[in-house]
Amino acid sequence: MEFRTVGSIEEALACLADVGDEAQVVAGGTDVMIQHMRREINPSLFLYIGNLCEMEGLTKNGSHAIGALTTHRHLATDPLVVAAFPALAEAASTVGSWQTQEVGTLGGNLCNASPAADTVAPLLIADAQVELRRASGVRRLPLDEFLLGRRSTARLPDELLTAVTARPPGERCGETYLKLGRRSAMEVAIAGLAVRLTFDAVGNVESAKVAACAVAPRAYRAVEAESVLEGSRLEEGTVAEAGRALVDSATPIDDARASASYRRHVLPGLLVRAVATCRERAVEQR
Repeated sequence: MEFRTVGSIEEALACLADVGDEAQVVAGGTDVMIQHMRREINPSLFLYIGNLCEMEGLTKNGSHAIGALTTHRHLATDPLVVAAFPALAEAASTVGSWQTQEVGTLGGNLCNASPAADTVAPLLIADAQVELRRASGVRRLPLDEFLLGRRSTARLPDELLTAVTARPPGERCGETYLKLGRRSAMEVAIAGLAVRLTFDAVGNVESAKVAACAVAPRAYRAVEAESVLEGSRLEEGTVAEAGRALVDSATPIDDARASASYRRHVLPGLLVRAVATCRERAVEQR
């Protein structure tokens, strides 16, 4: 097994073009190295890209792009990220311990493709796209099309995930991410929910976006729940109906953290809390 460090994106792409099938890209290594220790993966080459500072941080150039090597700690604390994507910042602040947040990256979280990945749901409600680069060019995919299932993505062996573009909330809009775990820190989600609500001038829901994680083989947009909320004034009965639609869309499993029935049980309550927070944040913007 070889461990190779690259000093530029071009060098990384050249390496992947040559040995992509045999290489495992690594930066923070918070997931990859554990999987290697468990003998779940055994690549011929670890390609270390953690020094590529051009793939870090938030940039605004017609759209908001977040570098794939941006750490969770950066996402949770950078005022630019917190202002542009509050739900993503909230999600990043819940990823593991502070030590994990200091080295774990957004790109790693997405490429690991865990059904419980905290950053995915907030990006889904922001209509995120991933930027995949290869030696011959660049392609962009909606995040929903990039994530195929547990530990499965649409990234080709010679491609490198370099950035994620997303749309921040607009006027009269509030968003949040809520995570339920067995304890408040260093816990994989039992269930996670991201909600973004946009209101018209008189308080009706103009647009609703709801995404859930840890309750299906991959994080997903709950379009049925969104349809119930849109056009409403968030009456108690309407939110309850949206909660039922959210439960119906979930396909959770039993595991060591929680049963499938418990995961379904907590979803409506998470939605009630998320809706209330979105409304409060939207009001604060007026």
